[in-house]
Amino acid sequence: MKILITGSTGLVGTALAQDLQRAGHTVCRLVRPGTSPGNSPGFDVNWNPATGELGGAAVGADAVVNLAGASIAEKRWTPQRKQLLCSSRVDTTRALVQALAKMSARPRVLVSASATGIYGNRGDETLTESSQPGNDFLSEIAKEWESEALKAEALGIRVVRARFGVILSKKGGALPQMMRPFQFFAGGKIGPGTQWLSWITLDDTIAILRLALENANITGPLNVVSPQPVTNAQFTKILAVTLHRPAVFPGPAFALRFILGEMADALLLSSQRVQPAQLHKLNYQFQHPDLAKALISVLS
Repeated sequence: MKILITGSTGLVGTALAQDLQRAGHTVCRLVRPGTSPGNSPGFDVNWNPATGELGGAAVGADAVVNLAGASIAEKRWTPQRKQLLCSSRVDTTRALVQALAKMSARPRVLVSASATGIYGNRGDETLTESSQPGNDFLSEIAKEWESEALKAEALGIRVVRARFGVILSKKGGALPQMMRPFQFFAGGKIGPGTQWLSWITLDDTIAILRLALENANITGPLNVVSPQPVTNAQFTKILAVTLHRPAVFPGPAFALRFILGEMADALLLSSQRVQPAQLHKLNYQFQHPDLAKALISVLS
């Protein structure tokens, strides 16, 4: 297949491009003119989200994977940062679908990133793809993000909305930041520790994206999470054991809110107990369903 990828220089995009190329697919990185491709394989296709212009090299694409979006956790959420978090997802996806609409021969499938943050802070409730979304900042972004991707269905394109949990990899994402306090013997649970964390390894993430591209029966929302979510306290304990470090210095909620503001509640204190119901129906066999074994594999 010839596959277009936005966000190809990110953690998931780089790993996916490498995996697809190894499998013999043609990888086309949609990049703004002058943007460095980083370590991602494939070749560049000029792409300007502001104007919707898509380079001629995109002609004949069989599939598109939309992973574009500024990092949620990289900086404090100022009003300007929140606007960027939204526009880099919603506006970019809108421009991408508009560009696909102009193609005479359109791709068969669009796999567009979303997040389990769409469900909001839900306590101990078990959440599946059929659960209603929340109404906080990240929920609203995800709803708009998915809404723009869904417009591709009117073009005859199969749309899969991949709702990512916390992706575990030592190469980037949240895990290196989670590990840092433990490396200085200062790790511990965050806030009450009862909030649920839905996680997935990078290896499983890539395998699931491949499945979504290749299986024509997969459509709609798809929770990309392990079948065994854990509480923050459980995650902390297992991570500490894996790193051979103690977990005795909790992070109080009030201190986190003082340091991080609104981001603390949304990213660290929010609870989403998500199940991959669609993947269960597809009989997907997880490579790393168990957190303890997953961390050993990821950090080895």
